[in-house]
Parts: sequence; C-alpha cells; structure tokens
Amino acid sequence: MLDKVKELLGEVSAFQSASKEEVEAFRIKYLGSKGLLKNLFAEFKNVDAELRKDFGQALNNLKKAAEQKVASLNEALENAQEETGVYGDLTRPAEPIQLGSRHPISLVKNQIIDVFNRIGFTVSEGPEVEDDWHNFTALNLPEYHPARDMQDTFFIEKSQDVAKDTLLRTHTSSVQVRYMENNKPPIRTISPGRVFRNEDISARSHCIFHQVEGLYIDTDVSFADLKQTLLYFTKEMFGKSKIRLRPSYFPFTEPSAEVDIYWGLETETDYRITKGTGWLEIMGCGMVDPNVLENCNIDSSTYSGYAFGMGIERIAMLLYQIPDIRMFYENDVRFLEQFKSVL
Repeated sequence: MLDKVKELLGEVSAFQSASKEEVEAFRIKYLGSKGLLKNLFAEFKNVDAELRKDFGQALNNLKKAAEQKVASLNEALENAQEETGVYGDLTRPAEPIQLGSRHPISLVKNQIIDVFNRIGFTVSEGPEVEDDWHNFTALNLPEYHPARDMQDTFFIEKSQDVAKDTLLRTHTSSVQVRYMENNKPPIRTISPGRVFRNEDISARSHCIFHQVEGLYIDTDVSFADLKQTLLYFTKEMFGKSKIRLRPSYFPFTEPSAEVDIYWGLETETDYRITKGTGWLEIMGCGMVDPNVLENCNIDSSTYSGYAFGMGIERIAMLLYQIPDIRMFYENDVRFLEQFKSVL
C-alpha cells in the first residue's frame, strides 16, 4: 500500500497540462469525493500498526502535492489566458489613447520659422546663460549706459568688473552677436529662444518669455528692404497687408521703429485688443547700428543690415485670442487640450 502511495506521488509530480478540463479531471481523480485519496484514507484502518505512521505521512504528502499541483496549473492557465486576451487578438477594438499636442508657443515659433525659412533665413541658437559682452556691451550698451535700465536683468554672478558678469540673457540678440563673430556676411538668420527679465508677473507680462529675432547683413541693405520683409511676414502670419512703422529707440539699431499692423475693427474683440484704434503693435526693428557691426569685426563702411524682434507669446495671444500670458506656463491640461487639432 505504501508503495502505491509513492507511485501516485510520482504521477502527481510529473503531471502537466495546458487545458483547464484536464486539470479539473486530475483534481477530481485525486481530491474528489470519490477520488483516490478518499479511498486511500478509508484503507488507513486496514494498514498494519507499525506502518500506519509512514502511511499517514505519505498520504498527507500526496494530498498536499496534489493540491499544490492543481493550484499552480490553474494559476498558469489563468495568466496565459489573460495574456492571450490582451495581446492575442489584434483585431479587437483598441483602448482610446490620450494623444498629446504641441504647446501653443512651439506651434507659433515653428510657424514663424517656416515663414522666414521660405525667404532664406536660417535658424541660429545660443546659450541662455550669457556674459556681459554678448548680452550688453557688444550691442552698444557699455557700462553705465542708461538703456541698461530698460532691461531688468537676472544676474548669476555680479562683480566689480562688468566684463566678468554672468546673467540670464534678456534677449536673443546675444545669439546674433555670437553668429556675427563666427560668420562672415552675407548673414541672414533668425534666433528663436527663451529669455528672462526680472519683471512682475501679470496677465500681460512674465519673467520668462520667448523671442524670435532676425538679422540680415549684406552690402547696400536699406530700410526699404526691412519694410518689405516685415510686410511679407505680416501677410504670411496674420493675413494682414497693412503695416505702419513708428519711430522708436533701441540701443543696437539706428534708426529704430515699432511695427504695427492694422488688425481691423470688425468685432468686439478687435475693439478690445486694439483699444479702439484698429492698430496693434507686434515687434520692434531697425537698421543695425554701425558700432554693433564693428564690435563683431564686420566692416561697417562696406556692410549694413537690419534687425527685428518679436515676442512669441504676444503673437500666440493674438492668433489664439488667449487673454492671459500666465496660461502658457501653468500646464493646465484643459488649456493645452485645445491645441490637439492644431498641427
């Protein structure tokens, strides 16, 4: 009898199946109400007294082995069934996938780049942590120049010698300086990027924002070339064909101007954003100051050029009618999901 139990224990250990029906039949065979274990336990009383201890232990081992075998096989079959259900049927309807979208600032930046790429402007980039020379001095803003107060600067390291100052760039004009230092005219480039100014955060201003600045340097470049380029941009970007240039001041351009487009007065929103005038300021521009060219080792007697710059957030707010600049930086999914359908 003990030998029979040991034989059954070997069969239990060797049993394998890939079918729930076979596992259930195995369970009934050994653990059912009329199974082998039930009959063997009934035979316990007929076993010789000196063999009962070994026989009882063998029966318990057989029962435990049969229960563990059934449990492990059922678990393996359930896992296999689950994997098949998830990955096996490739024709099943898919779960909806939450698609992301480009940020509106990225959308507008790429749009601006595409417009200027079509007329030969290349993209140049530079570091966000700058030195005083590239951010100020080379751009006709020497130490103690009053125009430095126009830009509230985040200084990383301030020293007695301004040449050793490091700071977060206040405009992407520093990229243009680096480009002029390393490239000979003709130069036609735009410099998109993030800039920083120590300003109070409100619905209309932020301490972090993005700019795109353009630079064109060649022989016989005139203000008329600048105006034609800006007119092309406003037509492509806004569909507006009427612009005006108002005299202004920037240290690195002379003469300088602010660029307005005629937005119109067709809706209540037009009246609100243009303050009832129909005109809307979009950027600053001007002819590159000869001092800036000389600072970058470009002969100002041979070459001339123009530069322009605009805030990407401002353009995005106009295109998408966004009332508050802070919405760009709050990562509110409800706001960002509105741009899913925009390429």
